[in-house]
Amino acid sequence: MPGGRLTHEDRRQIAIWLVEELGYAEIARRLGRPTSTISREVARNSAPGGYLADRAQQAAGQRARRRRPVQATEPPADGRPAESVRGFVEQFATLLVETGLPRMPARVFVCLLTSDSGGLTSAELVGRLQVSPASVSKAIGYLETIELVRRTQDSGRRERYVIDDDV
Repeated sequence: MPGGRLTHEDRRQIAIWLVEELGYAEIARRLGRPTSTISREVARNSAPGGYLADRAQQAAGQRARRRRPVQATEPPADGRPAESVRGFVEQFATLLVETGLPRMPARVFVCLLTSDSGGLTSAELVGRLQVSPASVSKAIGYLETIELVRRTQDSGRRERYVIDDDV
């Protein structure tokens, strides 16, 4: 994304230039942004009276703070707070990334290492890591290739991913 997020000053400039009847392409050029960014910004934040920079900034701030609720699929059995486990997973995964393991496989591997049940399903990994199922699938495939993880058959068609004791 060129330039990062729009700032309050960017939004004020957009409002001024819209009053001056500049086109989206010209506004985008002046701000060094894609035209689509400007058109989406104006479409998302226009009111019957026109584009309001202060209201747009407030709405953007609210959207940035909105988070999906974190789903704890398996609370730690030993009473550890879920937040401290999540922090440990991220720190340990960062260490593994520094040794050369790709980021998502490192996160999945550490999540499996810290699970109390000894293995997790894809849905459980998705819930814990807050990532897409495709990300988990690619990471598991990579970890299987380097023989760090193996699949076992869970009830029905579900597969559970486990780390063998010899790893």
